[in-house]
Amino acid sequence: MRRAVAVLLVVSALPAMAHAQTMEDRARAAAQASRAKTGDSDTLLNTTITPAMSGQPIATVDNSKTFTPTIACQKTQSLLEVLVQPSASGDIGIVRISQDKDFDGTFDTVSNLPVPVSGICANGIISCAPGTWNQCKYFRWDVDSSKSLKLTQVDMPELSGCYCVNNSCGANLVWNNLNSVLGDLGGGMVGALTTADPRIGVAQAQINGPVIDYVGAQSTACASDGTVAQTAYKNNPAAIQGDAAAIAAGNSIFQMVAASPAGSGKAQQTRACTIERQVNVIDPQLDDIIARTAGGYATSRTANNVADFLMGSPPDNSLSGGSCSLFDFRMTLHVSDPARIRQASLVEWFADDWGQVRIDGNLVDSGPSPWTTSGLPPGKCELKKTYYAFPNLDLKPYLTKGDHEIWLRAAVSSGGEAFADVHVEVDDSCGSTEQLVDLCSGYAADSKCHLDSEDVDGVETFRGGVATGLRPLPQTWLFGADRCTLQLTRDFFLRKRNYVCETDNAALPDPDLSRGAYIIDHSTETLLADKQTQADGSVTTTTRPFSLPDRGSVPACETICKTQAPKVNTAAAPSGVMGSQQNDPTGIDTFYHVCSADNVCPTGPGEQIASACGCLDDFPEAVVMMQTVRLGGADMTCTSATP
Repeated sequence: MRRAVAVLLVVSALPAMAHAQTMEDRARAAAQASRAKTGDSDTLLNTTITPAMSGQPIATVDNSKTFTPTIACQKTQSLLEVLVQPSASGDIGIVRISQDKDFDGTFDTVSNLPVPVSGICANGIISCAPGTWNQCKYFRWDVDSSKSLKLTQVDMPELSGCYCVNNSCGANLVWNNLNSVLGDLGGGMVGALTTADPRIGVAQAQINGPVIDYVGAQSTACASDGTVAQTAYKNNPAAIQGDAAAIAAGNSIFQMVAASPAGSGKAQQTRACTIERQVNVIDPQLDDIIARTAGGYATSRTANNVADFLMGSPPDNSLSGGSCSLFDFRMTLHVSDPARIRQASLVEWFADDWGQVRIDGNLVDSGPSPWTTSGLPPGKCELKKTYYAFPNLDLKPYLTKGDHEIWLRAAVSSGGEAFADVHVEVDDSCGSTEQLVDLCSGYAADSKCHLDSEDVDGVETFRGGVATGLRPLPQTWLFGADRCTLQLTRDFFLRKRNYVCETDNAALPDPDLSRGAYIIDHSTETLLADKQTQADGSVTTTTRPFSLPDRGSVPACETICKTQAPKVNTAAAPSGVMGSQQNDPTGIDTFYHVCSADNVCPTGPGEQIASACGCLDDFPEAVVMMQTVRLGGADMTCTSATP
């Protein structure tokens, strides 16, 4: 759509530029005017895309004419409004979302996020204990049945492009990067809206202080129901083939063209496809079900499906508390498949002098007397003994899918110790899934296609459109390896088919390219050769002097400059904030800018010039970076050999 609009603008501008003296002058003027309107994505957005989506006038390149395109059925200046308010902990404490769901220009719903925002992802958010990166939960942007935005809790690998914004990564990160924070937060919401309803388009985004507003439009078939056929193909692309054939069969204009002399010719295409039975053998390991991802000091395994997660400081008097000190030990358990956890219990813990155990902030046990607060214990700190507890407390209700934090707190006077053991037993039995993937259904349903050949598990059942009479016997295949193997017997596992399909393209004769080939092969920089066929069939060849006009000189390149600016690494991963795991969390961002006509580098805020304006060639550096990323993602194999 952008290319078509740009071409229309250039063509509309040509008559107004006809007063230039030479063809070259006119061409340069047209190119300069076009670059002023479409030179970069921001300019094209402001001059063409945004006005077109919002029903505003669009001007031609020379601004001599304007027109108002109609490509949207409904428009609203208030599709989405997002207001943020950071808290003292650096987290975004308030996120207010206002939506106009029926495109009538007024907000239909106003809601606040139920959790603070500690990190932002391209498609969701991360919410942790305020000001820290502990007890984090991960949420993806979704849309409910009423088209309102909502959060769905997921595992972190389902999110992408995450980074930290609260005080655990730096001070005032939200305020100092407000525009990018608003853009990333709102972008995730807009992505969820447009995924749920492909008719919705965003025409413009505008930031005003802590608020970002989106101007929206609704297009595609102008229907009130988002599940129109034009958007249904997004989820089922194979359906478009059969639907197109059905519509063409009932369209009088199409049938008239198909019956015309130009369309009477028929062509055939051979299209290959497969019908495959896909079997996936599941061999779950304990770490695939539940794993210790942070904290604790050991994981003790007594069997393949049994583990004890140990935390604390058990050696006698390994903690020095003075008069009375609190010691905290935290351990994070990641649960991927809670249904396979057979048993999870707090089998044993002890503390000298006082202790309490929490999971996700909820108190589950304490001693030697009830200690329910987060402050000092309710009695004197020094008890001169170690308190041992064997509660065998069931933790399965707490261990839902996601990350869970086990928290052991000990109050120690003089010397003491603390320890906790979480015992887990899982179901690691093998499993399997089976599905039939049919990529031939579209061709089989098309009346213009017929089966030409078929191979079923190595047996040729069709050849040249005729059945061979051969049929494969039921096959028995073995799947999996090691301890998880599965033997299945089925009528078939893989069908390979070739369909021959008729197309309605006329069988027109190939164009005669011999004259062009002769000109190219026999012409030089100063001599133009030609070959022409006369009416009587005779062929004449000619030559004449030829020269190209002087094209003038052009710059060797477009001058650019390279700048760098420091940036704290706030990117987040399942293991935590990346900057906290580096010796120096501050990295370098590199930028490239097009220099001005007088060779001035337009540096941005905080940027320093690394390479001055010129014909820069950083291709070797780019190759090294790409190779580093490629090798970093490659499999690593450890081998050993006896010399």
